[in-house]
Amino acid sequence: MVTATHEASHRLFQEHPEALAPVFEALGLPPPAKTDFHELSPDTTEIRPVERRADTVLMFEPDMGEHFVVAVEAQTKKDPEKARNWAYYVSYLRAKYDLPVLLVAVCRDPSTAAWAMGPFECAVGPWTTQVTRPFVLGPQTVPEVTDEAVVAQQPALAALSAIVHSQSKRVSDILEAVARGLVSFEPSVTEYWFEVVEVGLESTPARDNWRKLMQNVVTHFPGHGTLFEEKYLEGKSEGKAEGKAEDILRVLTVRGVPVSDDVRNHVTACTDLDTLTTWFDRSLTVCRAEDLFSAEEDDPAAS
Repeated sequence: MVTATHEASHRLFQEHPEALAPVFEALGLPPPAKTDFHELSPDTTEIRPVERRADTVLMFEPDMGEHFVVAVEAQTKKDPEKARNWAYYVSYLRAKYDLPVLLVAVCRDPSTAAWAMGPFECAVGPWTTQVTRPFVLGPQTVPEVTDEAVVAQQPALAALSAIVHSQSKRVSDILEAVARGLVSFEPSVTEYWFEVVEVGLESTPARDNWRKLMQNVVTHFPGHGTLFEEKYLEGKSEGKAEGKAEDILRVLTVRGVPVSDDVRNHVTACTDLDTLTTWFDRSLTVCRAEDLFSAEEDDPAAS
């Protein structure tokens, strides 16, 4: 099952491959620029075999220096079968693009991160035919970002830090620094990064802490129930309710049906779309505005 954490962990690199900075630093390479990458198809399925898809596959093509393929895999638990798939991904991508392949595993759980480092060997007796050694972005290799200035300069790295250190003793300090640093951006940018972190913190106590730090902005990860999404949908629903209430009052006015202040206030105070739809249907035929309300408890004159 693909989790929200899994999605956020690899999708981050699709949209912001500069978050691979710790990998490049460890390999002794210059910091990567977003423009040096372009996304490749993650499909590594051949003609008839079982479908195989890496999470994210990027081509690194700087103006100067070595070109290579980066395969990013988000891993939330130990999985021997996935380790075998990784060997396949690397060999397939190496053959397809005729370029070196760097496999990067993203893990927030320390024990999973230690396991993902491998090496995973394909051997017969004493002879090793193939070895797969992913570069792991996890608690051991991603810095704990607690400086607001770093967040402002490298928001992708800051978001990654918040996600992979979700089980750290310093997670509160990290989240607070990341939240403070992110509000220095334009609102739309801040909104995006806030949600990336929340989705990545799925099923952790840190997520509740992060939600307290967030502001009311629009969602970028629909379907994952983030605070932003809840507030956005709530506002959207309220907007529809207001429009429906105005339609009801307008119909009554056009039909020449007097509308008292009590009725007007009762209609505009309602936020339930089903109820408003019923009242709208009645507004087309009622002789008195009070007749919109079917039961005595719905009639404002009765209260």
